Amino acid sequence: MLTSTGSSGLYKAPVSKGLLLVPSALSVLLVLLFHHYLSFFQYNVQEVKEDFQIWRIVLGRIICLDLKDTLCSSMLIYNFRIFERRYGSRKFTSFLLGTWILSALLECVLVEALRHAFGVAVNRLPSGFLAPIFALFVPFYCSIPGVQVTVVFGHFPVSNKTLVYIVGLQLLTSSPSMSIIASSGLIAGLFYSSNVWEVTKVLYIPGWVAKIFSSTLEPLFSSAIPATESREGMGATLDIQRQQRMELLDQQILLSQFAARGQPRQPQVGMLNWSRLFTPLRHGLFPNVAANQHPAQEVRHPATEEQDCPNMSQCQHIVSSELDCSTYGDGIFQG
Repeated sequence: MLTSTGSSGLYKAPVSKGLLLVPSALSVLLVLLFHHYLSFFQYNVQEVKEDFQIWRIVLGRIICLDLKDTLCSSMLIYNFRIFERRYGSRKFTSFLLGTWILSALLECVLVEALRHAFGVAVNRLPSGFLAPIFALFVPFYCSIPGVQVTVVFGHFPVSNKTLVYIVGLQLLTSSPSMSIIASSGLIAGLFYSSNVWEVTKVLYIPGWVAKIFSSTLEPLFSSAIPATESREGMGATLDIQRQQRMELLDQQILLSQFAARGQPRQPQVGMLNWSRLFTPLRHGLFPNVAANQHPAQEVRHPATEEQDCPNMSQCQHIVSSELDCSTYGDGIFQG
């Protein structure tokens, strides 16, 4: 949806699919049709503290009452489905449950700290399954490598993670009190990822519960294998496979460009030089080659290494070293 952070679709991500469909559908129904039930899903901290309405912590932290928050959270869940594929549905659900509980405690602490330290009274917080989504930014930052996709205006690099951070920033700025939700979610994500106080051994999904949901709900939210994905086992993950295929294609184009270095340079057509505004990654790595770039289909007979390209071995060494850098971190979720 946003970037290439995994295989397209929701294959092997039933929990992510359930979080996309069920809360989003309930949010739309509540906002558009059932207005008289909205008060039950408002996250009112004042009523929780004074009237001991503990049930508001549960209902107020499941369904978004703002459709903009629903859209942004759905886009983030879709991109974070890569963690469910990597660690399995049980461990992914344990992370969501653990951060959901920890963030609830941290939200109460932050609200009281603001009231005592700065005299700021926060009576209502944004509703929805938001804190665990912010907690997922912790493993996203630590374990997903940033691959530069392009350079905007020649100075601002854009990676495969940039748009995900932009959507998270949009969700953060949707409400003044959203910063409390985001802070509690990020702290809870750090606690759970670092296994502070052995929290992963306390807040987790038991095996028997996972088996019950696997046999009852997983068939409802399972997805078929995407037909467009390549089955070549090049890398350990689909992200590495895609990156390696892209870099192999770049290598073929670079070899063709080295073979065509003796051809005259094509004149620039038009008033704007679009290649300078959006410089591809391969141009940033090989600026001298980019100046003599020609379409790959114009080269009918690529030259051999000994004939036209004395620096061919150096080029292959550079590209192969880039392939060795496409590795992932692991060990984000403990326990």
